[in-house]
Amino acid sequence: MDEISYIEPQAGYQTKFLSSKADIVIGGGAAGVGKTYTLLLEPLRHKDNPGFGTVVFRRTSPQIKAEGALWDTSVGIYNKIKGTTPRETSTEWFFSSGAKLKFAHLEHEKNIYDWQGSQIPLIEFDELTHFTKKMFFYMLTRNRSVCGVDPYVRATVNPDPDSWVAEFIGWWIDPITGFPIPERNGVLRYLVIDGDNYIWGDTKDEVIEKASFIFDAIRDKTKVDFKEFVKSVTFISGDIYENKKLLDVNPAYLGNLLSQDKATQASLLHGNWNVVLSDNDIYDYYKFLGLFNNLYEVDRTGKFITADIALKGSDKFIVGYWEGYCLEDILIMDKSDGKEVIDAISLFAKSYEVQNTDITYDNDGVGGFVDGFIVGAVPFINGGAAISVPDNKIVEAGKEVKPNYYNLKTECYYMSGDNVNKGKYRISDRVANKMYDDTMTVRQRFMFERKAIKRDKADMDGKLRIIDKKEMKTKLNGQSPDIMDMFMMRERFNLKINREVDFGW
Repeated sequence: MDEISYIEPQAGYQTKFLSSKADIVIGGGAAGVGKTYTLLLEPLRHKDNPGFGTVVFRRTSPQIKAEGALWDTSVGIYNKIKGTTPRETSTEWFFSSGAKLKFAHLEHEKNIYDWQGSQIPLIEFDELTHFTKKMFFYMLTRNRSVCGVDPYVRATVNPDPDSWVAEFIGWWIDPITGFPIPERNGVLRYLVIDGDNYIWGDTKDEVIEKASFIFDAIRDKTKVDFKEFVKSVTFISGDIYENKKLLDVNPAYLGNLLSQDKATQASLLHGNWNVVLSDNDIYDYYKFLGLFNNLYEVDRTGKFITADIALKGSDKFIVGYWEGYCLEDILIMDKSDGKEVIDAISLFAKSYEVQNTDITYDNDGVGGFVDGFIVGAVPFINGGAAISVPDNKIVEAGKEVKPNYYNLKTECYYMSGDNVNKGKYRISDRVANKMYDDTMTVRQRFMFERKAIKRDKADMDGKLRIIDKKEMKTKLNGQSPDIMDMFMMRERFNLKINREVDFGW
């Protein structure tokens, strides 16, 4: 028997998570509760079972090996167990009994098929909102066991009101306040999946009755107890104040959370799952969510490329390929030089057969060097004058009036918001499910940046404005709305192209 010392959960969230008997436990809801630490304690209860195995998934491989992430946390735990052997190159741990644990990634949906035929007694997801619904439910089919341990799943989350997880755990969350319901914390419910629909019940018998149309088809063909098909599920919430060890060792972590804007505080500090809405939002939250969820098709006339350019700074270089009003592909680069910018835009143009005149790029600052390299491309001058278009009108005091915009960027953001709210735009699943960086998907990044695009007070001349870049970055924790800027630039092709201004003709 291996000896273990100084490894134990703290009272509160950690003990509740580890003591749950549910088939599927989703835990977290706030930052700093010790979610990852608790996730890594779970497999230890089976460390002496030679046939037992665990796979812990993150969306990308860098999320496993980043400083202070899964691998580093596991070293601090498993190195205290005698006879345990790490294999860092393959991110695996082997226990002396023969039990093992592996860290793996599912960056793309096609990666799920790498696990066909696998039998994994315990599957764990760190930051479940980073994974697609398809990824999660497909991997449940790999959650099988022949080692004597009933198969089960454990997952962690931070609040993301835009994710499929928010809907999945909705019973445990107050729809008005957005906070977890205390009396439902850790309470089991029961579930059967019917395609994209969930059939819930308070007991297994209730679920079987509701899902009789599923079981009737196989009732005479199997002697298996239908209760075996029903999964028990629960959500367990917690907050940073339960993690006394963290507050003792790193009290500044709490200060960092308290220094965030109100919306971020509500989510990460208090575990709130509601979205914060504002009358000043350029993009209606629910209409913007429809970019990813609406079932109808949008106008796909024309092919376009929009590029928000950044070089060696903290901003990202982002190129989007459009078919009409549908964003079909996206390229995101952390750092780039001039040649890489030109090559990336050119590659998109050649791959998708986009004419140079249907390419626009951020001409301010570093983007100015594109001039001359992609002849005929349309420079997007953010601070340039708004462009007159006959059909671009707004309603004031019951009358249609021609708006007076502060600059081109303002004009395109207002037009973009109006067209999104009218349901004209769509973002493909291919784009939405890509990773923006190591912390979120493109879909999550869009929803994150949306909140920073707001109307500002009109100036003395009555010109419509949006808040300035500095205020946007404050709302985004110091980051720029790079992906929204790329998105907004699509409106440039709905405006008259002034060739004298754009091309110097």
